[in-house]
Amino acid sequence: MADTRSTTVPATDGAAALPAPAARPGSVARDAALVATFAAFVAVCAILPAVPTSVGVPVTLQTLAVMLTGMVLGWRLGFLAVALYLVLGLVGLPVFSGGRGGLGVLAGPTVGYLLAFPFAAAVCGWLAGGAARATGSARYLVLVASGVVASFVVAHPAGIAGLVARAGLTLPEAFAADAVFMPGDVLKNLAAAGVAVALFAAYPDLLRSRR
Repeated sequence: MADTRSTTVPATDGAAALPAPAARPGSVARDAALVATFAAFVAVCAILPAVPTSVGVPVTLQTLAVMLTGMVLGWRLGFLAVALYLVLGLVGLPVFSGGRGGLGVLAGPTVGYLLAFPFAAAVCGWLAGGAARATGSARYLVLVASGVVASFVVAHPAGIAGLVARAGLTLPEAFAADAVFMPGDVLKNLAAAGVAVALFAAYPDLLRSRR
């Protein structure tokens, strides 16, 4: 007979060791609900009033939502949630910045950022795995670092490539245009990490079951 005893997860923040979550029939439905919820959250943040820029890439809360999704859900579910958001937009739902939707966005200057978002969420989620083993301020710093690295290693390079391909900019011009968004993205990651820490404190199972 298979051994069905649960293992324990080391205590964090002074809490007693807790049983590791076992696979259960409701977990698939729970994962699907989380993916759908965070996809909707990214959409809401994308269509909130944006600040226009000269290169046609508006400043929105979308990046905050993408990184928060990775931080909270982990690399796999984070990727699926943001990919779902992207697919819904590409099939025509008005979930992109400015209420846009459809394949036409692939010809616009935001294409690099949009296509990179699912991968940025995945990288952020993978790096944020260390948050489960960290406590206190260390947990917050792990989450901030995961978001900043994902932003600057995945989202920004892809965005620059998109500006070169779709906005007709040279590489130095595209880098200079993208640099406008960098300080704001750092601030967004600071905020996203704070929200993630609060969510983990309120719902500890999110931290234990992220994947």
